[in-house]
Amino acid sequence: MAAAALAAPSSSQEPAQGRRIDGATDYAILSPRARVEPENRILTERLEQLLPRLMTEAGLDMWVVVNREYAEDPVYFTLVPQPSFAARRTTMLVFSRAADGTVERLAVNRYPLGGPYESAWSGGDLDAQWKALGALIASRNPKRIGINVSRTWPAADGLTHALHDRLVEVLPPGYADRLVSAEALVIRWIETRTPPEQALYPHVDSITRGVIAEAFSGRVITPGVTTTDDVAWYIRERFESLGLRPWFMPTVDRQRAGEPCPVGGAHCGDEGRIEPGDVLHTDVGFCYLKLCTDTQEMAYVLKADEVAVPVGLKAALANGNRWQDILTGSFKEGRTGNEILAATIRGCASAGLNCSTYSHPLGFFGHSLGPTIGMWDNQGPTLGTGDYPLHRDTVYAIEGNVSVALPEWGGQRVQIMLEQDALFDGQAVLYLAGRQTEWHLIR
Repeated sequence: MAAAALAAPSSSQEPAQGRRIDGATDYAILSPRARVEPENRILTERLEQLLPRLMTEAGLDMWVVVNREYAEDPVYFTLVPQPSFAARRTTMLVFSRAADGTVERLAVNRYPLGGPYESAWSGGDLDAQWKALGALIASRNPKRIGINVSRTWPAADGLTHALHDRLVEVLPPGYADRLVSAEALVIRWIETRTPPEQALYPHVDSITRGVIAEAFSGRVITPGVTTTDDVAWYIRERFESLGLRPWFMPTVDRQRAGEPCPVGGAHCGDEGRIEPGDVLHTDVGFCYLKLCTDTQEMAYVLKADEVAVPVGLKAALANGNRWQDILTGSFKEGRTGNEILAATIRGCASAGLNCSTYSHPLGFFGHSLGPTIGMWDNQGPTLGTGDYPLHRDTVYAIEGNVSVALPEWGGQRVQIMLEQDALFDGQAVLYLAGRQTEWHLIR
């Protein structure tokens, strides 16, 4: 499905000014109202086509997601139609897999959700609601009931202690022994990108790169006047003006001759005024149409007598791209994050690169579920999340840095910190909106 199709208004009667955010025409960003239709269409397809396969893969006959307002399960908003802002009162979702592999989608909720769910109970009495849930589970007689509890994955650990206890209370005798962790299902549900999401993601990611290009330009930066904090706030406010939700505060930092970076840091350079000759770096991310981005790029502030980036910096960025190639060349379906990290470290050593890798999955969350491939403060194995294997149709922030001695700075090292978003399709790693191979130049 093309991104353009997803950007189409949901109703011909919708006023034109409601289809996109004012001032966002360059990015074709949908208004909040216009986002509902494509988000719900994608959700319905995921529930109809993806979830049955994943429940079979996880060996679950039933999946129960119970949460309360103000304490929503992290997976809840990936399962419910929009517009939805909370689990009103107590919301219960039940997914029951039949013998033919189809999955029944039921809501036990005071306020019916509507499609793509069938209401199995609605009303105002909490005790009656819990009894209805117990009766529903008993009527389907599932052998393995998945619940969201996990020691390793926070986003798969959304069932609170009190709700777990109440669930056990309303189950028929012996059914508590059928409760198992739905961890494997939750991870696969969150990490897997369907064809419509894969078609949409490049458009979402291109917005990130476009805003970075704006920020790293004379439109925003006046050398000798603008501070790194000014640029960071420009990026945040620009996203918000486009109707996009940053999932973390953007950062902008600088490196300059005579001020070496601290050893071991993923970011370096103090906040302060931007001057000619500075190397700039930003880290930004937002979520749109339920898909999150996480991107880092580099810029150089030209001196008065310069018309291009110094040769040493050009070579340093090329080394950063070489590190990316080594990392993505290590992606093999079934390899764990720790195995990919080890292969990357070996590849960097063979290439003579001083590299550090700390890549992570992307999707419904900025730091999503899937294999951890290094940590900025740990270049060894990561227990638990690093042992998870790589699957196809998943998206990653290809994140890390190379440290390069710069001749123009008398051998002082510069860190090239890059992060670009990419899809692993089972065979290759494909950058969603390209990657940085040339410096942003500020004149």
